Formats: sequence, structure tokens, C-alpha cells
Amino acid sequence: MSAKVPRTERGRRTLRKLLDAAAIEFGERGFHEASITGITTRAGTALGSFYTYFDSKDEIFRALVDDLSGKVRHAAREALEEPLPALDAEKAALTAFLRFAREHKEIYRIIDESEFVDPASFRIHYESTAHRIRERLTDGARKGELREGLGEAHAWAIMGMNVFLGLRYAVWSNDGTPEELADLANSILREGIMARDGAVQDEAGQDEASQTERSQDED
Repeated sequence: MSAKVPRTERGRRTLRKLLDAAAIEFGERGFHEASITGITTRAGTALGSFYTYFDSKDEIFRALVDDLSGKVRHAAREALEEPLPALDAEKAALTAFLRFAREHKEIYRIIDESEFVDPASFRIHYESTAHRIRERLTDGARKGELREGLGEAHAWAIMGMNVFLGLRYAVWSNDGTPEELADLANSILREGIMARDGAVQDEAGQDEASQTERSQDED
């Protein structure tokens, strides 16, 4: 975080108020329409307090992106405090993220805008998230719970699924529970989307029977 570090508990509370207010201001108005006075008004702090910790709107925005990334990281870490099998860990991490996104819908707008306001922060947010997923995949493979050969692209694919589930079911609507959605995503990791061999054979048999019946009717 680029904010100046508070030396007192009172200072830490003020900084927290400013960041929380900035999340609402940027989330509702976007970076370009948001203002420093809007942030301090929401925070209930004096304008001078803002400049104690930040030099500009850009600086608090960068600090906010870092803060929100940290909160996502903390939510996942809390969900994974107890050791879990690899796929259960992915389910727990996604459940925690969806809960967080529902409570902090503004994170999507803020992170998306950071691609243009501060590209470095945008990239760090996603690269660090993918890195944590890849570490879990590597650990699962090492324990024999996941197959070998899972790498960076697999981690990014899982992250992409998680991000867009959050957009659809945490920002655009509250359909389904985080647990149900995480279970659905987990079933894709666990079972894939191809039909099972038995189902494929049954379908092939039905097609063959239908063709036979058509041939008999023609005769």
C-alpha cells in the first residue's frame, strides 16, 4: 500500500475510514467522477486528514486496489486455515470469494478501472491471485490428490471461472448461494463436462436403434 503508515491507533482508524469511503466513492462514481472531497465527506474526516496519508486521488486509488486485493487474500486464507483436500480447498476459497464479492460489489468496478488508471496494480492483482491458485494445485499434485502437469494456464483458467461466477452471481444478481455456486464450479474441476462413458454408449445405442427402426419403416 502506498499510503503513509499511521503511527497511532487513531491514525489507523482514520486511514481505514478513508479507504472504506474511497471504496464507496470509486465504486459508485468511478475513478474520473470521484473526488477527494467526496471521499472525506463519506469518511467524516477533514480534508487535511486525507493529505496526511495520500498525496492525490491516484494515490488513494492505488492504495485501495492493494487494500481490496489484501481483503480477498485474507478471506481465502481464513477459509483455508484448516488443512483440506485439494479440490475442497478450491471450493472453500471460491465460497469465501463469492461471499466477499456479495458484500463488496464495488470491487469489480474498482479492479476493472485499475487496468487504465494503474495497469501495474491491475496486473499484480490477477497475477498474485493466479499464483496462489497455482501453489494450491502444485501442492495437491505433490500429495497425489491432483494429476501431474497442472501449471500456470490451469491456474488462470480456474481464476477466470471464479471471477466471472462472481460477476454474474455476486454483482449482477444474488442468485444461488455461494456454497451452491462453489459446489457447481468444483464439479467441473472434479468431473469435467464430458458425458460419462456409459451415457455416451447409451446415446450411441439409442441412435443405432432409431436408425434400425427407420430402415424397417422404409422397407
